[in-house]
Parts: sequence; structure tokens; C-alpha cells
Amino acid sequence: MSNTVAIVGSGHTKFGRLEDNLEALIVAATREAVEESGLAPEQIDAVFLGHFNSGMVTDGFASSLIHQAYPELRFKPAMRAENACASGSAAIHAGMNTILAGKAQTVLVVGAEKMTHRPTADVTTALAGAGYQNDDDEKILSFPQVFGVAAQQYAERYASPLDAMAHIAAKNHHNAMRNPLAHMQKAFSFDACSQVSDKNPEIAPPLRLTDCSLVTDGAAAIVLTAEDNAANFQNAARFRSAVHVSDFLPMGRRDFVAFEGPERAFAMALEQAGVTVDDIDFAEVHDCFTIAELLTYEAMGLAPKGQGARAIEDGSVYRDGRLPVNLSGGLKAKGHPVGATGVSMHAIAYRQLTGQAGELQLPNAKLGLIFNMGGAAVANYVSVLEA
Repeated sequence: MSNTVAIVGSGHTKFGRLEDNLEALIVAATREAVEESGLAPEQIDAVFLGHFNSGMVTDGFASSLIHQAYPELRFKPAMRAENACASGSAAIHAGMNTILAGKAQTVLVVGAEKMTHRPTADVTTALAGAGYQNDDDEKILSFPQVFGVAAQQYAERYASPLDAMAHIAAKNHHNAMRNPLAHMQKAFSFDACSQVSDKNPEIAPPLRLTDCSLVTDGAAAIVLTAEDNAANFQNAARFRSAVHVSDFLPMGRRDFVAFEGPERAFAMALEQAGVTVDDIDFAEVHDCFTIAELLTYEAMGLAPKGQGARAIEDGSVYRDGRLPVNLSGGLKAKGHPVGATGVSMHAIAYRQLTGQAGELQLPNAKLGLIFNMGGAAVANYVSVLEA
């Protein structure tokens, strides 16, 4: 994809168990992003919404809820993108492609999900709809069970990942303490995350409660514009690359633990950006379960296959390491309102690159890496953003 699009504004609600309905979340994120960009609403050419839904809310035609933010948005083209937990990144790619096709100069992308009003069992069932339904063994698996299988296979092939997973959980909760937008700002020790207890039961063996991301409400938004227009904005971060790789849906047709789709997406994005993983200053990655973050270390090239724990052991992925991962707290602690997740990652990376990240801010952050995943490594989106 040609590097001719930039982010010039962002919006982000608090993530958590919120009273606001889906419309209110969309409107809040929209208004913050447009105001931060300095644009007048009528300067937005089109709007895109990332929203998984899967029956979790009755707002079936949610894309036009964005118009509720400003009367000037009336008659602007609007569409919804759905690609499981990567719906937010799917909406971003739709917006970028519209700009690259010359159909718009500036677009607004919003990601949103309302989940906590439904019982956990209902949310689990809704999310499981993103799995393969035409296989009797696969269709009965919840996503915790799917990633529990990944952890089991990893242990059989390499070594137990459980200690590394507990360190990842503790790291991301520690990072979230700096993020006022995070769902859970509560520190957890390695011991608390590693030990099975009444407060940390096994959810889908060997996954413990602390290995699982949070069911969350929230919304995020970004304003995209053609790169030659970005100089007109106070803050801009351009896409050095943006890659989408989709794999087979049935797990039975691929080697899940090899994480081939994410690995290919990382390789393509880094090549297109003209950089290596050693050039990246920080990464926001899709830790829906801690085993996913561990596999991502290997897919992005931080460690060889089966040795992802090295990135934890040598401190690489901590805040003061060579490539801090999930400074926001990740899905694990920031939360995972599925349609909002990909947009949230890009909004937070944009703020980091433009010096607007508050307590999350790193000194001299120039290149950010983003990985948003839909399903069990089925839809894989990787972006490289540059200040």
C-alpha cells in the first residue's frame, strides 16, 4: 500500500464498564477526534465504523450513528466494517483505500463496541461466532478454549509457556497504571498471575483468568487525510506501511502455533516500510490472551520460534526495553471492546508519535508498530506509523 495517508486527529473514550450506550460512545469519540484535528465537521468527506456486534446490541445500522455527532455530517457517505476483533483495522483500511482511490481527501474512522451489559456467557457465545462453524469440533470452542489449545500445543512442541504468560499479564497490568483510559488500573504481581486460586481460576486450561483480556465498552476514533494535506495540521503521523493478511478460517487447515498469518503480515509491513524490527520504538499488539502476545514476539522477529520467553527474560518488551510492547496496558488491562480495539491501537500510537501520550509518553518515539488480529490469527493487520 502506498504511504500517502496520515493520521491528524484522535479521540478515545474511557474503556470499562460504562453506562453510555453505543451511540453515546460513538458520538464522544467522534467529537474528540474532529476537535483535536482542528477540522470543521463539514470538511470530513466520509465516515467509517468498525463494529463487530454479533447480536450484542440492537443497533443494527450503527454506521450512521456517527452522523449524530454533528449536523454537518448529514449526507456524508457512511459504512460499517466487520472483521471480528480486527473490525477497527478493517474500517481504517476502508478509509485509507477511499483516500488512495481519490474518492476522498479526509475521512473519519470510529471503532466502538458495547459489551458489558450482556452476561459473560452471552458475550462468549457472540465472540465464538467468529470461529469456524462448519466443523463439529471447532464450532463448540469458545475463544478462551481456542487459545487454551494454542498454549497446550506450544507446551507440547517447545516448553511450557505459562511463566512467560504470567509475566506478560503482570507487565501489561503494570503498564495500564499509567493509562487513565484503561479499563483496569490495578497492578498484579507475577505470583498472582501465575498461581491458580479462587481469585485466579483456570478458565480454559491451561489459561487462567489473568491470561484473558477484558470484556469492555468503549470507542476510539482517528481522522485520516491524504499525506500531501497533512502539513496543514498541527500534529500528524503517517503510515509507512499498512498490511492486511487473511488466513484460512478452519484451524484444522493450518498450524495455529506457527502464527503464519501474523508472521507474514509483520514481514510484509516491515519490508514495505523499509525498516526492521530493531528500528521500531514501541508496539501495540493484540494480546486477547497472553499466549497471543507470546506468539506475537516470535511472529515479529523478537525471538526465534519456541523462544518468545526470551523477550520477557531479557527485558526487551518492558517500558525501558529495546521495544516496549503494550504500553497502554494492551487488551489485557486497557480492555477489548472488539470493534474499537484496532482504532484504539492506532489512536494511542498516533498520540505517542506526536508527543500527546501523557504518562505513556516515551522520549523520542519515531516509529510505532501495530498488530490487530481478527479471530484465531485469521485476519491480521500490521501498520508501521512514523512521526
